[in-house]
Formats: sequence, C-alpha cells, structure tokens
Amino acid sequence: MATDTPSQDAKTDDWLTPELRDFADALVRESQRLGAHPDLPMARRRAIAEEARQRWSSGGPDMRRVRDTMIPTSLGETRVRIFDPNGADSQPALIYLHGGGWMIFSLETHERIMRELAVRSGMVVVGIDYALAPEVRFPGALGQITEVVRALSEGECCPEIDPARLYIGGDSAGGNLSVATALTLRDEGRPDLLKGLLLFYAVVDRVCSAEAVRRYGGPENLLTAAEMEEFWTTYLADDADAQNPLANLSQACLDGLPPVASVIAGCDVLAEQNLKFAGALERAGVSVDHRVFEGACHSFIEAAETAPTARDALQYAADWLRRQAGR
Repeated sequence: MATDTPSQDAKTDDWLTPELRDFADALVRESQRLGAHPDLPMARRRAIAEEARQRWSSGGPDMRRVRDTMIPTSLGETRVRIFDPNGADSQPALIYLHGGGWMIFSLETHERIMRELAVRSGMVVVGIDYALAPEVRFPGALGQITEVVRALSEGECCPEIDPARLYIGGDSAGGNLSVATALTLRDEGRPDLLKGLLLFYAVVDRVCSAEAVRRYGGPENLLTAAEMEEFWTTYLADDADAQNPLANLSQACLDGLPPVASVIAGCDVLAEQNLKFAGALERAGVSVDHRVFEGACHSFIEAAETAPTARDALQYAADWLRRQAGR
C-alpha cells in the first residue's frame, strides 16, 4: 500500500509485507552462507554482494538491445551499460546510479531494476559503472558521473539517446549521487540539462535521528544504522565533507532543481530523512511527487520477481517518467 507518511507503530517481525520479509530473510541467509563480514577485503565483500543478489538481479524483461560502451572521464574510461527496450534512435533516457553505500554494489547487482524501469517507462536506461569508495572517495565518483552526463548530453556516443531528454535517478547512495549531479550542473549554469530526478530511498542526510535508528536501524533491518555509519565514513574524504552540500544533501540549497519523484520505503532507517527532504524540495519551489510504500524495507525494489510492493513502486516510478516525458 502506498501512503504519504510511514506508520508510527511498526514493530519487529510484522513491519514488512510477507513477500518482502521473505526477500529480506533470504538475502540475509545467502549472505551469511557466503561468509559476508565487514572485516573481509573489499573485493570479496563486493563479490559476495553480487552472488547473494543473483536470484534477484537476474532475469527480468527482455531488451531489444543491451550494450556496454566506454566514455572518457578524468578517472579513465568509464563503462556505461545501455538498456534499450525499443531498438530505436534518439529516445528519452534515464541515467541510473546503483546504490550500495558508495562502496559495494555494481551494474550487475542492479541489472533487473534497470531492465524493469526501461520496459515499464519505455525509455532507454543507462547505468554508470562509477568508481567506488574507499578506492575513490568524495567527490571523485560525483565528478566522474557529471562528466558522463555531460558527454551523453553532447549526443555523440549513444545514438539510442536523445540528449535533450535526459533524466537521472538511483537508489540509496545512487539517489544521493543523482541529486548531487543535478546540483553540480545547476551551479555550472546548466539547470535544464536534466529534465527530472527519480529517487528510491535516497541517502540525503549524514545523520539518522535517534528515533529513526530506534525504529528501523537495528541489526534486524536490511539496512542498519551501523552500516550507514560505515558507508559515510568510507565515502567521505575527511570530516569536513560532512558539511559539503554535494555529499550531505540536507545542507544544500535546492532551488532550481528539475522535478523530483521520490519512492520512500516505510520501514527504512532513511524514511524520516526522505520525507524531510521532500518537504525541503517543496519549500524550494521544486515540483516533487513522493510516495511512502508501507511494509517496505530498504532495497525493496530489488524484489520485483516476488513482491507486488516492489512492482508497484517500479510502476509508480515508470509512470512518473512517462508523464514527465509527455509519453
């Protein structure tokens, strides 16, 4: 069910819909079976994340064509993966940034999500394989992503894409990077380069409130407060970056951003900050459409195979994209 505010009385095991409880439990069990642990080398943690999510990231709608291409950036050649559901040229495109705390996930963990969004919206989806922390800390990946977006807007590398109809979005840390990219382009004097922002349970504030941590940040959750602290500590180059509005979006001036759609997971340690961010966008005069999906945990759109709530959220997002593109 979708509502405007998360429930205030959720308690432990009856937080989630049955399908999402099964998804969360299966993901935790598989991660444990593979030996997931925060003390493992980062390469091994990433490999486990991909393997544990394989059931959820594989399959999905067929594309007319899928291809990888490389785009030069200051961090070297950057891989992008293009999901084209129509096999045509000059189509509107959603640039997608995967989550994973800026440090773990990949194009592979999020392939199903990108396929779903492409078919449901009728748009090309372009996933960026951006650099991860700790190898590259803030603002490295942000600069890399912004360079890729500029290249796509010039219309030379991807004939599938109409450079005048570019949208950007992502989940969790990818949502954070999406907003930061739009802010960067706005401050460069190019506020109209991106036509819209699509956010799934985005990270927008360095600090989760004590109440958010109490309700949804404990070890029984798919995203814990301890994990968020590790993600932030790994991503930021130093403590001063916590006040940088391109990292900690709660510090940003939001005037002049393109329209925003925000999917909020009701049972998520980030739900409270997502709701506050939607309000801040509205006060800044930004067109914002937000929806809370009750009974949903962090990462829930990955469960499209089995969970109606995940499919509903993806369709909500796709419908918003269609409306924005006038399709």
